[in-house]
Amino acid sequence: MDHPGVELVSQALGALGAGGAVRVLPDSARTAAEAAAALGVEIGAIVNSLVFEADGQPVLILTSGSHRVDVELVADLHGLPPLRRATPEFVRTHTGQAIGGVAPVGHPDPLHTLIDEALGEHDEIWAAAGHPHAVFPTTYDELIVLTGGTTTKVG
Repeated sequence: MDHPGVELVSQALGALGAGGAVRVLPDSARTAAEAAAALGVEIGAIVNSLVFEADGQPVLILTSGSHRVDVELVADLHGLPPLRRATPEFVRTHTGQAIGGVAPVGHPDPLHTLIDEALGEHDEIWAAAGHPHAVFPTTYDELIVLTGGTTTKVG
């Protein structure tokens, strides 16, 4: 796929030494359910990349597709200001990517990243790769290394 977001994510993954390659799906994988169906995996093995705003600063929460984020719990656990779901414009500004294709890596600047502990229950997990049709496989441990993220409970 010739798309700037996918190219940036592919380059970032290569530079970070990621083990999996970007895979382009024939249909959109904007939601965890769509991605799980397309890949033939459990919804919990899909990494949802959710961007929140905390006093004007982005917080990226990488959560299992089977979880919802309890924003009050996460803010309390990490001493963050109240978390609000970011607007599409805020997401694009801070990630360079559109909602539905936000990858854990490949952003203009590093993001404060929190990673759902439940993703560790799966041997292989799949994350967006900069476009709603692009994904890449990784592991929980590799995701922590790739993002420099902190593990957490999300709900």
